[in-house]
Amino acid sequence: MSPAACAQQLKALFPALFAGAAKPLKLRIQADIQERAPGQFSKQVLSAFFRRYTGSTSYLIAASKAKHRYDLDGAEAGEMSEEHRQIAVQELARRRANHEAARAQEVAQHAQEEEQRRNRFNLLRAFETTTLTPANFCALKGVAMEELDGLLALARQEAAQRASQAPAPQRIGSPGNREQREPRGDNRGPRADQRPGQRPGPRPAGPRGEPRRDGRPPKAGPR
Repeated sequence: MSPAACAQQLKALFPALFAGAAKPLKLRIQADIQERAPGQFSKQVLSAFFRRYTGSTSYLIAASKAKHRYDLDGAEAGEMSEEHRQIAVQELARRRANHEAARAQEVAQHAQEEEQRRNRFNLLRAFETTTLTPANFCALKGVAMEELDGLLALARQEAAQRASQAPAPQRIGSPGNREQREPRGDNRGPRADQRPGQRPGPRPAGPRGEPRRDGRPPKAGPR
């Protein structure tokens, strides 16, 4: 039986202790398990499970704050000694310090890599515009001749990667930049002589001899 399978079986048999948030275990809890569930767990399986269980961060947090230990039924079973509480506190502090140190190292490594990329980019830009011979250029930049080609090739590769990852600019007039315009329509209101429900017709002509408002010439009539 694996430690994970052991954990699932213990949760099923003793949910008051092993289900939910971690609780500090009663001392010699393995003997209680063997008595309550004879033949279901070997000593080796239980030992492997409890090494993992009591070494978890969640268990150490519970042990650092608890005042009591708990039995298989979830009932208090003895006090948590100050010595054991301090052991849990110290282990948590050690893990926290290790995590912070690893994080600081990761940040410093990232900053160093970024600086190296910038230096390679500047080296490539200077090499593409220089009029010096490669030997004089390397002497000026403090770069070994045998390293120059590799540095330039890596700089070109990194520049191509940056260009491929950059968002493409939107062209003026593309669908994403067009203004949403309302459809144009005739906003003129109804004429004074228009009856309700009647479709609007052409505007009447103005006084005799003047062009009508619809743009057509006036009709000829008797004078």
